[in-house]
Amino acid sequence: MRGAGVTTGSVGLVLARPARLLGAEPFFMEFIAGIEERLAEDDRSVLLHVVGAQDAEIAAYRRWAAGSVVDAVVVVNRTADDQRPRVLRELGLPALYVGEPDELAVPAVRSDDAGPVREALAYLLELGHRRVARVSGPETLLHTRARTAALLAGCAEAGIEPVVLEGDYSEETGAKLTAALLAADEPPTAILYDNDVMAVAGLNVAKELGVAVPGQLSLVAWDDSSLCRLATPALTTMSVDVHQFGVTVAESVLELVGGQPVAERWSPTATLVPRQSTAPTS
Repeated sequence: MRGAGVTTGSVGLVLARPARLLGAEPFFMEFIAGIEERLAEDDRSVLLHVVGAQDAEIAAYRRWAAGSVVDAVVVVNRTADDQRPRVLRELGLPALYVGEPDELAVPAVRSDDAGPVREALAYLLELGHRRVARVSGPETLLHTRARTAALLAGCAEAGIEPVVLEGDYSEETGAKLTAALLAADEPPTAILYDNDVMAVAGLNVAKELGVAVPGQLSLVAWDDSSLCRLATPALTTMSVDVHQFGVTVAESVLELVGGQPVAERWSPTATLVPRQSTAPTS
């Protein structure tokens, strides 16, 4: 164990997700870059570890705590029945949570997961869409559940019933689920995706099936990476400043490891950026 006041200079981040997705999905690369940029100003750095599941993530925390490897960890992708806050408290490993706080998961950088969904739905409804679908992220994630609840509530108010299919952020599920939606007897006229990779895959499937975008089908992506801007047609997105998100997280981490009160912070809010993949229903 290191002595009092001695620091490692490292902040840990464990991502429990298939490594292949990390290379394909721009979100976490931009997020980590934002954290690293701000930490570097304080002569600190990110220690990144990629694992396949949450139990392996918890095992990594135990090793880090036993070896005094990091000064703190950033915990992302909060889940239902999440065991990580309890374990980290037991280990005495300082942690900053990304997402809504609870009695154990504090301090946290909060996010508005429902508001952007309501904005996207209002936009599609204004364009005349009544058959709306969503390809979501994993349903175990709290932010996925918050987005789903917001979509269901908004559609109920509008008197329509959306179709929600659970994906995993990958190109494969984006393509597979889009194909399933378009094969329905009454296919959607608009699909909202929970990330950019699935949206681009969905756009490619629509092209292969001869479904015109946006003439017959409107698509809305999430995160607004270069994938969305370079697609043809360019994808309408819920745009998030992911780099600034990482910087914001780093600001809170620096307060945490410095023994200061951690100020309440919110991640940048996703805002609608209309492009060429959405249009009024015909």
